Amino acid sequence: MIYHTPVLLQTVLDFTNPKPGDLFIDTTVGGGGHTFEILKRGARILGIDRDPEAIEHVTKKCQMSLSTRNSLKASNVKYQIGKDLVLAQGNFSNIGQIARANGFNKVDGILFDLGVSSYQLDDAKRGFSFMRDGPLDMRMDPSLAVRAKDIINNFPERRLDEIFKTYGQEKFSRAIAQAICSARQIREVETTGDLAKIVREVYGKKHIRGKIDPATKTFQALRIVVNSELLNLEEALPQTEELLKEGGRLVIIGFHSLEDGIVKRFFKQAQRLKVLTKKPIGPGEEEIFKNPRSRSARLRAAEKI
Repeated sequence: MIYHTPVLLQTVLDFTNPKPGDLFIDTTVGGGGHTFEILKRGARILGIDRDPEAIEHVTKKCQMSLSTRNSLKASNVKYQIGKDLVLAQGNFSNIGQIARANGFNKVDGILFDLGVSSYQLDDAKRGFSFMRDGPLDMRMDPSLAVRAKDIINNFPERRLDEIFKTYGQEKFSRAIAQAICSARQIREVETTGDLAKIVREVYGKKHIRGKIDPATKTFQALRIVVNSELLNLEEALPQTEELLKEGGRLVIIGFHSLEDGIVKRFFKQAQRLKVLTKKPIGPGEEEIFKNPRSRSARLRAAEKI
């Protein structure tokens, strides 16, 4: 299974320009796609992820490479954990603390890839996707107490309406909240399939057909709330100014307007960052064709001055 296809990879490399001896932080290491490409250029990286499965995946990928590279003519990964790549499970809202604890006090580059990994979407038991029926979970960190199921079955209608409207920008937020509350009076909404069906029925009654699945915005909103995604981003960004060396680059890939708005405001207010992207950069047609999930990606970059 492909864990994650790195989005806007060449653009990330162009802005970060990693060189031997540089120090980098990948705040969302995921499947290691961006990280391993930066490592190939001689940099040393601190890879952070709140998902223990991501840390385990990258660890195994490195170990497998080390055990087989002597018998192969070429290997995708040839790096040692601890020497070239330092892995830390944690929330990037604590990036400053995690970086200092691992000796990354002043770095040449920091990357945020805010998207959900392909592995998380494709693994039904994680509950992120409306395309695969599984438990309504959505926790990036399995130790979190609240699941999407808990929100759907316990929050009042008014609060559900607010969540879908604010974090999903869903125009039928009230109707969806009403439909959920009616459905859960009969039985709990337990799976991603249950929830997707409710949302699709709301759209069906309004005779609305669009390019994206009707459940897209509702699922986005729930995921954001379950994982406190916007709050974590707002807490993390100010810490990056202190961590970057002079001339260090901050590169952020977002996937919806709420994330992009936070990044844009931070770049505008930051005292020691020079914005390198007047407008966010998206993927080209070829990348979208190869990886349709990249279509909504938007990259912004800045440099420490």
